[in-house]
Amino acid sequence: MDALRANEGARESDLFVFSDAPKNAQAAASVAQVRAFVKNIDGFKSVTVIERESNWGVDPSIIDGVTTLCERFGRVIVLEDDLVTSPWFLTFMNESLSHYRDDDRVMQVGGFMFPLDDVDEAKASFLPYATCWGWATWKRAWDQFDATAAGYASLKNDEIKRKAFDLNGAYFYFDILQNYIEGKTDAWDIRWYLSLFLKEGLALFPNKTLVRNIGFDGTGTHDSPTVFAGDGLNLTRVEKFPSIAIDAKIWKAIENYLKAQRRTPLKNLVGKLLRWA
Repeated sequence: MDALRANEGARESDLFVFSDAPKNAQAAASVAQVRAFVKNIDGFKSVTVIERESNWGVDPSIIDGVTTLCERFGRVIVLEDDLVTSPWFLTFMNESLSHYRDDDRVMQVGGFMFPLDDVDEAKASFLPYATCWGWATWKRAWDQFDATAAGYASLKNDEIKRKAFDLNGAYFYFDILQNYIEGKTDAWDIRWYLSLFLKEGLALFPNKTLVRNIGFDGTGTHDSPTVFAGDGLNLTRVEKFPSIAIDAKIWKAIENYLKAQRRTPLKNLVGKLLRWA
């Protein structure tokens, strides 16, 4: 909250906090502590706290929250509680949401970026995939969300599509989707990526990350150690907004980065890339 409050534009922002109910008696005290904290948040135009009366779990709560705010405002910026932002995060989100609001090809604005070398920190790039570490979208795009993962069959039966879905074989996203279909994991985010992928949508990302994840301390719901927690935050204002086309150089750099991670001793930890929350 300190990092978000330090953002340019925070005082002009309406903040909505969705607080899930405890899943068991052991979690009740922690939830009560969180709720006491969020009721005293300041530094924003307004603060609205929605307290779930029963435990919804991560996926239903996020999907409902995004849907509710998109219906009300037409767009939403989404942060989970283990993320620290650059002071320029909200500026990038709001300017991007305004800049591309009328182009159906653009379905998301992402705040996270892998640690890539030799990039222009003031520039953003379009890529054909989605992430969930600090992101934003419009109602027109969220209306395309395939909540039932009905598009799974089209990937299962098409090896070329599966390879593309896996970033040219750089990462096993389809395995994550398969695990969801088999009931082994809850995964709103892989379904959101599937939705974007099947619509041939694009997401805008900063060339250097505006978000860092500090949730890998053993206390979260999906918080296995990962090499993707985030590099040093971008302290440069992103002000170079590209025309709508995939940035092939950045896309290839991400593919190479992920393939390199899978060749290291850390390769067994990368199965959580999309299971961040």
